[in-house]
Formats: sequence, C-alpha cells, structure tokens
Amino acid sequence: MYEFSYNEVIEDSPQVMRAHERQAMDRVIDLLRVARAKGPGSREVVEALYYLGRLWAIFLDDLNNPDNELPDELRAGLISIAIWMNKEIDRVRAGQANDLTPMIEINETIRDGLK
Repeated sequence: MYEFSYNEVIEDSPQVMRAHERQAMDRVIDLLRVARAKGPGSREVVEALYYLGRLWAIFLDDLNNPDNELPDELRAGLISIAIWMNKEIDRVRAGQANDLTPMIEINETIRDGLK
C-alpha cells in the first residue's frame, strides 16, 4: 500500500510541479497587470518586478541544473528569456522603460505552454 502511494506521488510529481509553476506565473502576471495600471514608480511596480525577478531566478537555477531533463534547445531558449527578463527588469527600475506589456505577454505565453 505504501509503495503504491509513493509510486503515485512520483508519477504525479511533474504534473504537480507544472501546476505550481503555472500558479507562480499566474501570480506574477496578475502583479504585472496591476503594476501596469498603477504606472511607473508605483509600489505595485516595485512589488511586481521583485516577484518577477525572484521567479525567473528560480527558473534560471533550475534550467542550469545538470539534472534538468528539458531538451537542450528548449533550455537554451528559456535561459535566453530569463536573461532578457532580468535586463528588462533593470531597464524598468532605471526608468529606461515603462511598458510592462512585453513582460506580461512573454510570461503568459510560457504559462500557457505549461499545460
């Protein structure tokens, strides 16, 4: 009985992990939308960028892990997106960019791919 339950958990783990990733992406997308509505320099922008940066740092750590089983091409593409996301966060923080829409759209696309 315990072995069967353990095997079920192992089999469900990728689905559970994707569900958690989708939830995190949903949260960051919601924060970015609110931040976009509040405008540059708002507390909401600061909060959204902080959360976004942390989320992508976690993704980047996982993507750089040798045990990550994603295909190399997909990993490379996601790493490139993570690097772009960090640069864009820095640009918004520095006042060099104000449009959060590209970050929202990219995160939506990735979230939708986690189905």
